[in-house]
Amino acid sequence: MNFGALRVLNDDVVAPGMGFGTHPHADMEIVSIPITGSLAHKDSTGNAEIIRSGDVQIMSAGTGLTHSEFNPDKAHEVNFLQIWVLPEKRGISPRYEQKAFDLESARNSFVLLVSPEKANGSLWINQQARFWQGIFDQGVTAKLELAYDNSGIYLFVIHGSISVLGETLRPRDAIGITETNSLTVEALEGSRVLAIEVPGWGD
Repeated sequence: MNFGALRVLNDDVVAPGMGFGTHPHADMEIVSIPITGSLAHKDSTGNAEIIRSGDVQIMSAGTGLTHSEFNPDKAHEVNFLQIWVLPEKRGISPRYEQKAFDLESARNSFVLLVSPEKANGSLWINQQARFWQGIFDQGVTAKLELAYDNSGIYLFVIHGSISVLGETLRPRDAIGITETNSLTVEALEGSRVLAIEVPGWGD
């Protein structure tokens, strides 16, 4: 909890036919990334969608909304990441956006999923934050360039193992790094990695 503007990263597993009932949020940027399976989403702004592996969903809770999440599959569980980021501006109108990203076609590089500029087709976030995800073959190195001097970078290994700054990270390991403008990640085996740049350090 509380790596700069990154409030929390939930790694959730939902049993077949189960889910989270309707509950409220306000003034929070909420990013959901399914790893396996699919998740049915419904919220008070009228959105009712299914998100699947490869999709990214973002909600700006803003002045307030309620939503529910449910695993519609009666035989298989769903695993998804839900990340909360503190907003740059409070009290904005609630909003919802969802998009599928083809990580395989960009294999061995980080794909930009979320940014405040909607750069490269990414989803908009109400914060100076950026999300990337990448699938890497063994032995591949990839470099990330941070946008701001007061940013930190948070890496989360979905599967596989990576080396960064002399540390080895394995499935579900994470590391938060500050005081850097760029970072190189080496895949020690076939790996899937989430990277999150968030402000919260320095001036």
